[in-house]
Amino acid sequence: MDAPAPVLRMSGIGKQFPGVRALDRVDLRLLPGEVHALMGENGAGKSTLIKVLTGVHPADEGAVELDGRPVAFASPLEARQAGISTVYQEVNLCTNLSVAENILIGREPRRFGRIDWKRMRARARELLARMELDLDVSAPLSSYSLAIQQMVAIARALDVEARVLILDEPTSSLDADEVGQLFRVMRRLKEEGIAILFVTHFLDQVYEISDRMTILRNGRLVGEYLTRELSQVELVAKMIGQELEALDKLHGEARAFTRPLVEARELSRSGAIEPFSLTIHEGQVVGLAGLLGSGRTEVARLLFGADHPSGGQLAVRGEPVTLRTPRAAMNHKIAFCSENRKTDGLIEDLTVRENIVLALQATRGWTRPVPREQQDQLVAKYVKALRINPPNPEIPVRNLSGGNQQKVLLARWLILEPRLLILDEPTRGIDVGAKTEIQRLVAELSDGGVAVLFISAELEEVLRLSHKVAVLRDRRLIAELPNDDELTKEVIMETIASGGRT
Repeated sequence: MDAPAPVLRMSGIGKQFPGVRALDRVDLRLLPGEVHALMGENGAGKSTLIKVLTGVHPADEGAVELDGRPVAFASPLEARQAGISTVYQEVNLCTNLSVAENILIGREPRRFGRIDWKRMRARARELLARMELDLDVSAPLSSYSLAIQQMVAIARALDVEARVLILDEPTSSLDADEVGQLFRVMRRLKEEGIAILFVTHFLDQVYEISDRMTILRNGRLVGEYLTRELSQVELVAKMIGQELEALDKLHGEARAFTRPLVEARELSRSGAIEPFSLTIHEGQVVGLAGLLGSGRTEVARLLFGADHPSGGQLAVRGEPVTLRTPRAAMNHKIAFCSENRKTDGLIEDLTVRENIVLALQATRGWTRPVPREQQDQLVAKYVKALRINPPNPEIPVRNLSGGNQQKVLLARWLILEPRLLILDEPTRGIDVGAKTEIQRLVAELSDGGVAVLFISAELEEVLRLSHKVAVLRDRRLIAELPNDDELTKEVIMETIASGGRT
């Protein structure tokens, strides 16, 4: 059967920013009643293409057609009024308002010039029922989880009779059950003829829900493919522009670790983490596994001096230490990449160079500035080594993709030549190519004698990189498992479920 006419077509889209050609003659077409995945590494041009489509940025060249008619939106509001709704990864809602107010803000039903609260709540409940949700729509949005807030944002997008629904990383804050619920809703919307543009870094989800995909690389179109006709290996190869070599486990060859670097003995923090003991050796990668809220980040913050312990002891190279501040930890060559690079890591208004040298400058104090020539040499070295793109150190770091921002944060700490590098979710929200580069970097650091505490919600990643895995549950360290051939994801999950009693 012939495919239906596209509800949306973008042809030859080009977009230039200062020093960066973000899009180079990109095409995209969306068919009614299909889920279309937009794939590519961070920096491939996905976000820019969406922003051009929705009127955030004007296109420098190319054309957009909606139902066969040329359109050019001057703002997201114009796009929304035309039936193109977008739900972004970072939900932009007013948590102090009620659920109903968030769904219908700016479109409140009125009676005699005043908001008709009864009709508004009824309409909100109707839209949420479409999402298989039964909520108290008069309750403040802040009383619900981030996952529910994500669903509310989608319900708001559907209230404008959307012809095209753009979901930008909608599952990043959802658990498996919530993802299944969202996918059921997406399939129902498909049946109603809505075209859904789905952006995600989870390849399994792409193959579960999408019918078709468009792949971008370095701002250019690689191609459009039926999902069922493209294997995951082929997809990854097209995204990164080369065959993806398998990354061997770090522990492929047995290694003996005899030189303890950091030793925690009954270290604890009241209300955050119960007493735990953990030894990290030089050159060893220790994975921290556990469910959300199990205490992984709390362990990291104690080892970095960001939180003060309420009990226990800490030793570095056999010498007892008290880390009352992160600077004290840095003096002992301990570095920490936070899981939230935007709020706890990068300063978005500073340049790439300024962000990279920030920790080095902090160790010297503000009265002894790092000479500019030294800054340029160090930054150039790590921009090249980590393949930060674009390789211009003088652009604001906010202009970089998520994966490249993560590399900037890594470069900041690598300049200090740490003995222990704590990485808290370093690959969250970045594409498979950047993820692979960071994993290889961890392997190289370990081979060079750097100890790494690696925290990730992806158990496959923990198993791939770690020499041993420390398992946490309910803010307790319940097991330390050597990463031998018998350790699998299922074993770790059973350990968590049993509380370490297997």
